[in-house]
Amino acid sequence: MNQPYFILVLAHSLHGRLRRIHVPYQVVYAVLGLALLGSISLFGFVTSYVRMSLKIANYNNLRNEVDQLRARYHRLEKESKNTNQQLASLQMLASEVSVAYGLKRHLEGPQEISSEGRLSPTLNESLEEYNFLKSAQISRYARRSNPLFQPTLMPSVWPVQGQLMSHFGRRSDPFSGEGAFHTGLDISVNKGTPVKATGDGVVLHAEWGGQYGKLVVIDHGNGIQTYYAHLSGFSVVPGQGIRRGDVIGYSGMTGRASGPHLHYEVRRGGIPMNPSKYLNSTQAAATAPVQKEFPF
Repeated sequence: MNQPYFILVLAHSLHGRLRRIHVPYQVVYAVLGLALLGSISLFGFVTSYVRMSLKIANYNNLRNEVDQLRARYHRLEKESKNTNQQLASLQMLASEVSVAYGLKRHLEGPQEISSEGRLSPTLNESLEEYNFLKSAQISRYARRSNPLFQPTLMPSVWPVQGQLMSHFGRRSDPFSGEGAFHTGLDISVNKGTPVKATGDGVVLHAEWGGQYGKLVVIDHGNGIQTYYAHLSGFSVVPGQGIRRGDVIGYSGMTGRASGPHLHYEVRRGGIPMNPSKYLNSTQAAATAPVQKEFPF
């Protein structure tokens, strides 16, 4: 039986000779199948190559981003170390300057203050104190000549004008009725009365002080500090330089108090002293004692 076939005619361009080639259908179909298979394979290869190229490009971009982030991290880490070193140097310098000029860095007070109120300066307060000392340009000569450091201008005036409600020393606690030691003077005044610094110095503390309520502490040098407790508000900040007679706050009854008054203390080396020994006698009439007492 004759099978169908294609005839492929080839003609020579010079001699004009013709040549006929019989090509069966099977061969044509096989060639077409191989061509189709090759096209599919080529398309798959090209597609895989394109996907691989995209993945490689994406990987390179991610690697570049990782390298940039790593470099940025190392730069920030280096800047952070430099900043910490600068802060440590400033803190150390502030400590040295404070010690050199008689400004105590840590406030030694009764247990109720240390447990309920923070009196130790933070790093920011230390930096503020350093900036204050730096801006003031205190020298050793100024330390000797500035009245701020002279014993003659230690706290010697009354912080407020009012009646003396409780003396320094032993007394009955108004809350418990038991014997207690009163570490300062209680002066009865109306709420909101301006409270004045009793001497030149530097504000160490102006915030909540536990049973003392809102408390201002001023360092006068030579280990002497004054406390102004139960205030209703402040007009100073830690690190601020104060002159005698400057308003540092306003009287109130915050903390452990049963009425508006000012609790005033004088401490030397952290030990409460009798404020009457430091106060002048020009205001003795304003301190006539009465029977009523306030706590602390």
